[in-house]
Amino acid sequence: MRNMDRRKFTALGVTAAAVAALPLTDAHGKMTQGRMVNKPIDQLEPGDFVWQPERSPKGPVSVIVSIPDQLVHVYRGGIRIAVSTCSTGKKGHRTPTGVFTILQKDKHHRSSTYNNAPMPNMNRLTWKGIALHAGNLPGYPASHGCIRLPVKFSQLLFTVTHLGTPVILANGHSQPRQVAHPGMVLSDYAEHEFEELTGKHFKTAAAQRVPQHQDGHTSTAVLVSSVSQEIMILENGRIIASGKAFIKNPERPLGDHVFILEGPHGGRRGLAWHAIGHHPTLINGFAHPEEEVIKRISAAPSVVAVMKKRMHPGLLMVMSDRPLHEDNRSAHDFVIAVQDDA
Repeated sequence: MRNMDRRKFTALGVTAAAVAALPLTDAHGKMTQGRMVNKPIDQLEPGDFVWQPERSPKGPVSVIVSIPDQLVHVYRGGIRIAVSTCSTGKKGHRTPTGVFTILQKDKHHRSSTYNNAPMPNMNRLTWKGIALHAGNLPGYPASHGCIRLPVKFSQLLFTVTHLGTPVILANGHSQPRQVAHPGMVLSDYAEHEFEELTGKHFKTAAAQRVPQHQDGHTSTAVLVSSVSQEIMILENGRIIASGKAFIKNPERPLGDHVFILEGPHGGRRGLAWHAIGHHPTLINGFAHPEEEVIKRISAAPSVVAVMKKRMHPGLLMVMSDRPLHEDNRSAHDFVIAVQDDA
């Protein structure tokens, strides 16, 4: 076990004074400051975390919270760069499972529900009170639904997330992997599409001027529902296109999947995606492979045309077996979630 040294904090823009200024308690007791360690994941103790950003200096970031393991996994460019212990919702306040994106970031947030309690380094996931933030980690689920993190880890995580970063709250941990779709976008393969993709078209789409979040990132999300057979494109949380999703073998569920666009894949002459499967329940004992799922989806030409204009690294595509109902989205961003019954 080894503590994080001052130089590593300073390199990340986190000063000793900032650490000292953090509150020591929240509404539920003393905050867990945390320890950066070099241990196997299965030996992490409450408050321990591993932070290795040098393993993948750039690329889209995604976060997976494994509720049964009480662990948070952080990936960048498909490579795990961090793992931390956490504390999720206790009985009667279970943390919901599903696919979320970060809706708001607030380094000095205070709770409007629990006596103005400090919730440092808050990454909001829903407007109803679910967030990642620093707090007390007693070694078991103890929160009112939020994901509590060690203070030091929450500071580091805050430096790599942005509005629109996908966060998967899962009943298990799914290893992200790269998959390639042999075609342009949600369509059958055509040779000319790949030439468009690798040429001027893709570069223009990636660099186009579109409305941005206040943190400078543009969040484009494509949502696909097998239940309502609907596809929807959101830009910074606002619907800009929607239509019918055509799904091969519609009687078979898709499962829940997140795909983050990496860019052209020359070997497969198509698009490379950073894929994460999130399966609250397995179907016949197996989760659907991401390669199979992405090939089952196509969409109306009008929707594909809108999607093509916005193709850029980091574009998010979410597939779900739940309807794309407004109750599953906040006012300005989207949430696809299912609350555990237990």
